[in-house]
Amino acid sequence: MNEQRFARITEMLARRQHDLTVCMEQVHKPHNVAAVVRTADAVGIHHVHAVWPSDRMRTAVSSSAGSNSWVNVITHRSIGDAVTAVKAQGMQVLATHLSDNAVDFRDIDYTRPTCILMGQEKTGITQEALALADQDIIIPMVGMVQSLNVSVASALILYEAQRQRQNAGMYQRQHCLLDEAEQQRLLFEGGYPVLARVARQKGLPYPWINAQGEPEADEQWWAAMQATGHSRKQKK
Repeated sequence: MNEQRFARITEMLARRQHDLTVCMEQVHKPHNVAAVVRTADAVGIHHVHAVWPSDRMRTAVSSSAGSNSWVNVITHRSIGDAVTAVKAQGMQVLATHLSDNAVDFRDIDYTRPTCILMGQEKTGITQEALALADQDIIIPMVGMVQSLNVSVASALILYEAQRQRQNAGMYQRQHCLLDEAEQQRLLFEGGYPVLARVARQKGLPYPWINAQGEPEADEQWWAAMQATGHSRKQKK
């Protein structure tokens, strides 16, 4: 891993917004799932939550979401479990839904810990989820359409959240808030993807990544890695 990539990864990890997230309720189209996760990464979200529509769809959408190795997708068995989990972290839960008490999404204070609920493509958010949410929000529209694609809607809301947080200086941290084990995992997998893949295949633990972005491991570990035909001097 060269110095530039190491610096980029460490800077990205320091800017992660651990109290901002999205929860996808039964979003089932893989390209929408992938787009939501990609946007989450772009605005600095580290975890997103999901309740999949069925076991049959779980594999397809999970694979799509997993294509972004920088964002963890946490699966819940029910929307009740998902909302309980984020509220336990002190998050306000916002539901994208047109109702009498809905407010413009730009009127929300996103510097507070926040989870945004995004519903299924055709039917939207379920009544159970709406009952659990703290506030309904809408994206104002003056044309003939009444709704936006779920990935487009999530992008608009998340970038408003980013704007507010940027203005509040919430992206200016110099140190990562992730636990050390998670930092180390991301540094190794992001900086040495081939070595990481081989280590997983061989059932080997990841080595420590030092302050220079270099893996530190004993000769026994390197010998096990070299037995796969990969060099310890791999660069990214």
